[in-house]
Amino acid sequence: MTGHTTPVAITSVWRWSRYHLADRLRTAVGGPARLRVIVLLAGVLGLSAADAATVGAIAPELERSLHIGNTAIGLLVAASIGVGAVATLPIGILVDRTNRTRLLSISVLAWSAAMIVSGAATSYAMLLITRLALGAVVAAAWPAVASLTGDLFPAADRGRIYGYIISGELIGTAFGFLVSGDVAAALSWRASFWVLALPGLALAIAIARLLPEPARGGQSRLSPGAQQVRPAHQTNATHPAPDNDQTQPHPEKSTADQTGALRQQAQAGGIAPYPQRIIHDDPTDWPLPRAVRYVLSIRTNLLLITASVLGYFFFSGLRTFGVIFMRGRFGLGQSVASTLLVVLGAGAILGVLLTGRIADRLIGRGHLSARPVVAGIAFLAAVGLLLPGLLTGSLILAAGLFFLAAAGIGGANPPLDSARLDIMHSRLWGRAESVRTAPRSAFEAIAPLLFGYLSTRLGSHHNNFGQLTTTTTADAAGLDHTFLIMLVPLAVAGLILLLVARRTYPRDVATALASQPPPPTEERT
Repeated sequence: MTGHTTPVAITSVWRWSRYHLADRLRTAVGGPARLRVIVLLAGVLGLSAADAATVGAIAPELERSLHIGNTAIGLLVAASIGVGAVATLPIGILVDRTNRTRLLSISVLAWSAAMIVSGAATSYAMLLITRLALGAVVAAAWPAVASLTGDLFPAADRGRIYGYIISGELIGTAFGFLVSGDVAAALSWRASFWVLALPGLALAIAIARLLPEPARGGQSRLSPGAQQVRPAHQTNATHPAPDNDQTQPHPEKSTADQTGALRQQAQAGGIAPYPQRIIHDDPTDWPLPRAVRYVLSIRTNLLLITASVLGYFFFSGLRTFGVIFMRGRFGLGQSVASTLLVVLGAGAILGVLLTGRIADRLIGRGHLSARPVVAGIAFLAAVGLLLPGLLTGSLILAAGLFFLAAAGIGGANPPLDSARLDIMHSRLWGRAESVRTAPRSAFEAIAPLLFGYLSTRLGSHHNNFGQLTTTTTADAAGLDHTFLIMLVPLAVAGLILLLVARRTYPRDVATALASQPPPPTEERT
């Protein structure tokens, strides 16, 4: 009797917990349609991040199998990211002009195929070539995700929603470190790539079936409790839903939030737009040079791009060499080091879930520049925590400091991503994100090379250009010094946001609002 009831009881508990967890998630994000969109978009970012993290997680196995060093490992990451930087601008045009969900589905499917080929590589040169092809495939991720997020979620909600979506990137990074690292240790580094291809195939099918192309400009915006995304062909383009429609109540928001907090605060503060930058026509068909010139003419956008680039620069180096650093510095095994980095990734997830919500609430209370301010504080807090963490010899103390620092690094992104949408015409979101993604990807590509090269030069011993065959204490010491040096650009990112961007942001918001007059519903309020 007991032998039969125990499995039944376990199954019942599992079903009950799964149902209630899904119910709590639906409630937290605002309904089943919102949860579905968030999971799919987070999955896209997660796959891209898992791929980059996998290279770092299996770096010791790659070094031994292919007889390469830190610089060669960095080149594998740099290759895919660098090609993505070049491909992202033309992809941005497609995002603004074509079916975005179909573009994402095809991209993820091609990504999965590239992962299978990567696992079959028979030499370093062949693996490097597959990484080059992979970069072109992942270029669609950020522009499409940004554009879809802007069209499906209201401005007053975007910080919180972006936090959920960006958590997918961090979960993907954790998956790459933990699962891929363990698979490489138990089987081979080839299996690590093949394991990632399976969820990619499933995600491509899910996007094609569950995420219809929404209307641009807000007509398909998801109200809390919505069951489905309204496809573009089912919306009335002449009556778009307002950015914060009061007919779409949210239990966490006041009426002021629901009727356009950004617009109300800009008007209440007497903030005048830049007359020469107000867009009077539809920029959808603007030639790429004109769109790029306009996007780069927005001073706040340049500042936000710079801060984002510097933040991802540091994160890219940390993601690539974190396992090697932990193993050499504290004498940990592959599995333990990967698990520890996953725990630190949980700190980053905590950060992205908190800061977007904090910035949204501060905006609702009248602090128009809350998004750049919160992001700047997060970057500086990360620097202040990483500095003693890199200097201490205690694993427990270092882990605690790194956990909190990861919350700061990750937490800067939701306010930054939301702020970029606030200052841009909705018909330019795809190309604007491509303009940001290109330099960000370029610096992400440079970071592994620079971190790897500096670590070999700053260690107590080195051979020729990165030709190390084992992970040693000397290598970890070189990475230790490298991470300390690279805290400088992270601090610069925080200072840019706190000292400059928070002052330029309000007027650029007013200009974007003036370029897109309020919908009829908002005007009546």
